[in-house]
Amino acid sequence: MSTDLTRRHCQPLEGHPAMTAAEITQHLALVEGWQLAGGFIEKRYTFPDFHRTIGFVNALAWIANAEDHHPELALSYGHCTVRFNTHSVNGISINDFICAAKVDALLKTGA
Repeated sequence: MSTDLTRRHCQPLEGHPAMTAAEITQHLALVEGWQLAGGFIEKRYTFPDFHRTIGFVNALAWIANAEDHHPELALSYGHCTVRFNTHSVNGISINDFICAAKVDALLKTGA
C-alpha cells in the first residue's frame, strides 16, 4: 500500500486540519518502520559507512525539494534519522506519509 503513497504528490495544506490519532495510526501501518515521536513521524536508517549515509541524504534532499516538503535530519557516521511533520497544519498530514514512502522507496530501488 505504501506504493500508492509513492505515486502521490504533496499538496499545499494551509487551512486543513492535522490528522487525527486514528488516521496517523492507520497510515503508520503503510510505512514500515516509521513511528510517531514527539509530533513527528520518524525513522532511523543505517548504512555501512559515511559515504553511503551522505548519498542517502542527497537523494532524500532531491525528493524533499521535488515535493516541497522538507524533513528534519539527524545524521552521523552510518546512520540518519528522518523526521517529518507539516508546519502548515501544526501536526502530521498525508504529505508526511507520502514523503516517508518515497524515502523508503530509495532503498528498495537501490538508489
